[in-house]
Amino acid sequence: MVMCFCGRVVVVRTSWTSTNPSRRFLSCPQQGSRCRFLGWIDPPMCARFMLIIPRLLRNINNANYQVAKLKMCLFASCLLFVVAWVFFI
Repeated sequence: MVMCFCGRVVVVRTSWTSTNPSRRFLSCPQQGSRCRFLGWIDPPMCARFMLIIPRLLRNINNANYQVAKLKMCLFASCLLFVVAWVFFI
């Protein structure tokens, strides 16, 4: 059992920064703590992975944004259809 500097049991987190994408590390369980405990679990990634993973994450975020945008358009179209149907009747 690993303890951080403030005496709590550490938790495993995943880094999503561009310098350490998807790299796991140990840190203090209290968010925003001044403890600053950090211990890397995974070895550093090669340079190619550090280029590819952030690009893939951006593509996933862009796809999620496009899906949300299309859902809003579909909702607006359905709402317009219902309103037009009500006025038709």
